[in-house]
Amino acid sequence: QVQLVESGGGSVQSGGSLRLSCAASGDRRLRFSMAWFRQAPGKEREGVAVISRDGRSFVADSVKGRFTISQDNAENTLYLQMNGLKPEDTGMYYCASDGRTCGTACFNPALLHYWGQGTQVTVSS
Repeated sequence: QVQLVESGGGSVQSGGSLRLSCAASGDRRLRFSMAWFRQAPGKEREGVAVISRDGRSFVADSVKGRFTISQDNAENTLYLQMNGLKPEDTGMYYCASDGRTCGTACFNPALLHYWGQGTQVTVSS
């Protein structure tokens, strides 16, 4: 089993920054791939960024150049640095993991097995 707890969300103005954290615990074998997703009201959950333990990372085109995913394996923590925030970035942000390596396929939420409860990000114009 895996436990994931997100933090760091909040309300910021357009152009601002936030750093999300995801504290992970449980079986490391089930956390080979880690990802951030977001979901705005009335919209489907979408993949934002993915990283695997072998160091490969990917970000969605909608956030490329603004968001950075990283992880601290020693602290079992996943991060999402979000700069240049826009109102369309508003939503609930979730951390997810899976024991498989899936690369950009991990942008499909159906492939991630473990999920946190989410942290809200609100960007005002």
